[in-house]
Amino acid sequence: MASETEVLSREGIFQVGLGFWASKTLLSAVELDVFTELAKRPATGEELRVRLGLHPRATRDFFDALVALGMLRRDDGIYSNTPETGFFLDKNKPSYSGGLLEMANARLYPFWGSLTEGLQTGHPQNEAKSGGNFFAAIYQDPVAVRQFAHAMTGISMGSAIAIAEQFPWQKYKTFIDLGTAEGNLPVQVALRHQHLTGGGTELPALEPAFRDFVSAHACRTGCASTPTTS
Repeated sequence: MASETEVLSREGIFQVGLGFWASKTLLSAVELDVFTELAKRPATGEELRVRLGLHPRATRDFFDALVALGMLRRDDGIYSNTPETGFFLDKNKPSYSGGLLEMANARLYPFWGSLTEGLQTGHPQNEAKSGGNFFAAIYQDPVAVRQFAHAMTGISMGSAIAIAEQFPWQKYKTFIDLGTAEGNLPVQVALRHQHLTGGGTELPALEPAFRDFVSAHACRTGCASTPTTS
């Protein structure tokens, strides 16, 4: 029992318990390209709704929720990205780090919905739920492979940029990245040090994602050093 002078609050409990509201709002915004679209130019709610092809029923609440979460700005009815979302969640920027959120939305969010079952049975709730191998299941699905590789880029973006900028690359001519996923580290190094020749090694299932990622950045920036997979 609380004493007469002790004030109890359920706010913290409800914030955690209903935290998925905020999480899913952001994940859906990434999936719908809200931040990428606003990076082209700010818009009113109606303009943004039309550009995204959304139903009018709940979009105003959706956009305003993103404002309340600190993911968007709204000035005189015009929505725009924050500096952070404009930098990290615009898919057309090399700094895009939303791959992890894309995977969280498509794979991890549903898995966590089965947490109670996992605790009761001890069984995995991911792709291995039916008894298969987790990585084998992903590598057999081209869409899942790309999604997983893109998530690895989202996780590693900060460290890849730091390595590319702070390591004394001027002392070297070649480099190789072991376990490169879709090639984020080689790309970040090549973009900043065009005297280098390098690449990355990865399982064969990752090669299409690797080549597409490298080609997209090479075309966008004109970097002279194009990593290759082996």
